[in-house]
Amino acid sequence: MSAPSVPPVPPPGPEITYAECRQCGTLIAGLDGRYSCGVCGWVNHHSEGHRPLPRAEDDIDHTAGGAEDNRLS
Repeated sequence: MSAPSVPPVPPPGPEITYAECRQCGTLIAGLDGRYSCGVCGWVNHHSEGHRPLPRAEDDIDHTAGGAEDNRLS
């Protein structure tokens, strides 16, 4: 009997990754597979990243209040 395969655990923090821009070919860097090209403006979809994005509730600076806590309005 073989042991079930376990997917690799991602590193604890964000990882800088590199790729070529799909529009103009410029070498670009991003965080966890999410890229934005400063030359032509191309951006990949957030779902193409290597790990799920954190939720707002997971942010230690996030307040649980409503619109009255929004200092911009």
